[in-house]
Amino acid sequence: MIVKQSTEALENSQLALTITVDSKSIEEAYQERLKKYQKELTLPGFRKGKAPVSVLENKYGDSIREESTFALLESSLEEAYKTMDDKEKPLPYSTPVLQDEEKLIPFKKDEDITFTVHYDVRPQVNVENYKGREIEVDGVTVEESDVDAEINKLREQNAIVRTKDGALEKGDIATIDYVELDGDGNEVASTERKGFTFTLGSGYNYYMIDEDITGMKKDEEKVIEKTYSEDVTGPLKGKSVKLKVKVNEVKMRELPELDDDFAQDVKEEYKSMADLRNATRAKLEKEVEDALKEIKITSLMNKLVEETAIAVPASMLNAQLEQNWRQFMQQSGLDEKTLTKFMQMQGESKESIIEQWKPAAENELKQQLILDAIKDKENFEVNGEEFNKRCEEELKNVPEESKDFYKDMLKDDMQFAMVVPFLLENNTFKSSETKKTYKEFFNK
Repeated sequence: MIVKQSTEALENSQLALTITVDSKSIEEAYQERLKKYQKELTLPGFRKGKAPVSVLENKYGDSIREESTFALLESSLEEAYKTMDDKEKPLPYSTPVLQDEEKLIPFKKDEDITFTVHYDVRPQVNVENYKGREIEVDGVTVEESDVDAEINKLREQNAIVRTKDGALEKGDIATIDYVELDGDGNEVASTERKGFTFTLGSGYNYYMIDEDITGMKKDEEKVIEKTYSEDVTGPLKGKSVKLKVKVNEVKMRELPELDDDFAQDVKEEYKSMADLRNATRAKLEKEVEDALKEIKITSLMNKLVEETAIAVPASMLNAQLEQNWRQFMQQSGLDEKTLTKFMQMQGESKESIIEQWKPAAENELKQQLILDAIKDKENFEVNGEEFNKRCEEELKNVPEESKDFYKDMLKDDMQFAMVVPFLLENNTFKSSETKKTYKEFFNK
């Protein structure tokens, strides 16, 4: 069927595939399609399947030849892909586009056909200087104050809530009723709220009245007058409000003593406060280590992206953006129609959001392509015992004839997982002279 085929690399990770199909195959496909329609079509004056081929050809010949030839061109593409390297095959989400279609039609009898399609291929990445580099990252220390702050969180979590007889103070828990009053002092029913509970100082209340009710006691009632500045966001911006508030209940958190009993309450294996402090410090240091590992690899990858020429094809970027959109929908818990309507209320659209995501998505793809190129270049040796174990666990339900394919995929995944540890081990990451505390580093 294929007499000749050739490829040519184009810009933006596209490939031109040119194929010549012989006239004999074209004619055979045409005759086969004629016979098929002869059996299926009913023409005026003839019973179904009894119309002469010549009559069918005179009436529909050009259309049938066009249909059969296009089908043959499509099947010749599939045949060509089987003989090509993976790097020349189209990406799964890239549709080959036929070039100069108008010059091919009408198809002529007894002539070979040469046609060309363009499609996106996986970008070829030549990555250099990914080993032996020195990169500066944040220096971070875990101070005693950081350990104290973490232990105080544990105290808060283990606090006992008790009813309080005295006045409300910061940190106390208030249960209140409130309602707005109009200019004549009448209650605005739509603003009434009963049994609202919040912690003073948290700011978790619509009217921001933490300081205004500080000092009030149970069953006390008062009218609060507030004017909100132009800096306030939301409906209260620049508005003056009269709010009638009644305190129904006052509670306080009684924090446990920082002693060995507290340590054992946090975790049975801790026998003393020293054990708790040591474990807390180790936990914070591990968090810093994990976060710095991400920063190290991100810093290195950003430099490699800057230095490496990569043409991300449009189909690859669009597929990534569509995947990001599906994840966004899943996280929102809304279907696309509802989410789109909500976004329209915010002056946004799917298209505008995706446009904002493009730079980050392109950078992410470039990083993945670089990591993949390093994997291929280093050709890491996979631990045979671990590989066999994973094959046994993950491929036990895979048909025997497909196992080799999935084994190759599994090996590829295991090699890819080795890239980041390799980069961390083969580059130097120097801590900056200016040290940040745990609190500063995590912006807590």
